[in-house]
Amino acid sequence: MYVYLDNNATTRPLPEVIDAMSEHFRDSYANPGSRHMPGRKARQALEEARERIAQVLDADPKEVILTSGGTESTNMALLGFADQEPGTILLTAGEHPATLETCHQLLPRGWSIQMMEVDEHGLLRSDLLPDLDWSSVRMASIILAHNETGVIQDIAPLVELCSRHEVPFHLDAVQAVGKIPVSFRDSGVTTLALGAHKFHGPRGIGALLVKEGTRLPPMQFGGHQEGGLRPGTEAVALAVGMAKALELFHKHFGQRTARLSELRDRLQAGLVERCGPTVVNGGESDRLPNTLNIAFPGLYGEAMLVALDLEGIACSLGSTCASGSADPAPALVAMGCPEEVYTAAVRFSVGVENTESEIDAAIGMISTVINRMRDA
Repeated sequence: MYVYLDNNATTRPLPEVIDAMSEHFRDSYANPGSRHMPGRKARQALEEARERIAQVLDADPKEVILTSGGTESTNMALLGFADQEPGTILLTAGEHPATLETCHQLLPRGWSIQMMEVDEHGLLRSDLLPDLDWSSVRMASIILAHNETGVIQDIAPLVELCSRHEVPFHLDAVQAVGKIPVSFRDSGVTTLALGAHKFHGPRGIGALLVKEGTRLPPMQFGGHQEGGLRPGTEAVALAVGMAKALELFHKHFGQRTARLSELRDRLQAGLVERCGPTVVNGGESDRLPNTLNIAFPGLYGEAMLVALDLEGIACSLGSTCASGSADPAPALVAMGCPEEVYTAAVRFSVGVENTESEIDAAIGMISTVINRMRDA
C-alpha cells in the first residue's frame, strides 16, 4: 500500500477535468488566433474558460493572463514591477523560491530586499510595518497560504500601506487558490499568481491576475497573445481544465474543506499520540485545511523522507522547488523554531482522494518509521 500525502507539491487531475480536456484536445485543436471556423471555435473555448476562471476568483476576464503556472506568473509580475527606478522589495523569509530567486536576480540592478518579520506562528508582524522606510519601497510580495506550514496570512494591513504609498503588491496565492476562497477584487493587490496543478487541474497552466490599469512590460516577445504579455499559441485544453478544476472547487468548497480538515486533524492526532514528542508548526494559526507540518525532534528530515518513502508514504520537507537544498526551511527559521525542530520537520498534505482508511494506515506506517528510527 502506498499513501500519497504530498498534495501541496501537486495533485492528480480529477476525472471531470481529464474528460473536459480530452474533449477539447479532440475538438478545439485549431489555433485560437486563426480566423477560420475551427480557429474561432478554439477561441470561444479559450475565452469561455477565461471567463469561468475570472468568475470564481472575482476578477474581470481582461485581468486574467494565462501562463504556464505559478512560477512564471510570479516572475512576470516581479520582473514587470522592476521596470522602474530600483528600490526596496518587501518580502518575508518564508517566500517561495519563485519569489526569492526572482528578487535575487534584481540585486545586481540596484534593488535591495527588506525582510518583514513574522511571529512564532508564522504570521506577519503587521505592527512593525509602519516603521519601515516606505520612501524607498518600490514593490512588495507575500505568500497568502504558506506551502510548507499552510499558515494563512492576513494581508489587509500590508495592502493598506502599499496602497497608501503607491507600492505595487504581488500576492503568491498558488497554494491558496482552489483550497480557500480567494477574491482578487476584495484582496486589493496588484497581481496574483495561481497554478492549476495545486487544485486538481493539469500541470503546465496557471494564471497571473493583473489589476485593470496596471502596466507590465512584456518579458517575452513574438506575438500578441495574452495582452502582449505572453506570446505564443494558447493551450486551450489546459485552460479548459484549469477552469473546470476551479469550478469543481467552488461547487464543492464546503464539503471539500470539511473533509480535508477532518483527514488532516485525524492524521495530526494520530501522529501526536503515537510518535511523541512532536511539534506541530503553525498549528495554532489559521491553516489550509489539508496541510500538516510536524516535527519529530531528535530525527533528521532527509532521513525520515527516505524511510517514509520506502515504507509507502509520499510526503515532503517543504517546497518541491527547493528540493535538494540542505538549508533549513526559511519559514521555520523565521518563526523562531529551534534547530531540533526545523531539521526534524516533515510536511504531510492530504487531498480529496484520500480516505479515512488510508489516513489510519498512514498513521501506522509513519509511527512505525519514527519509532524505529528513534530506537536505532
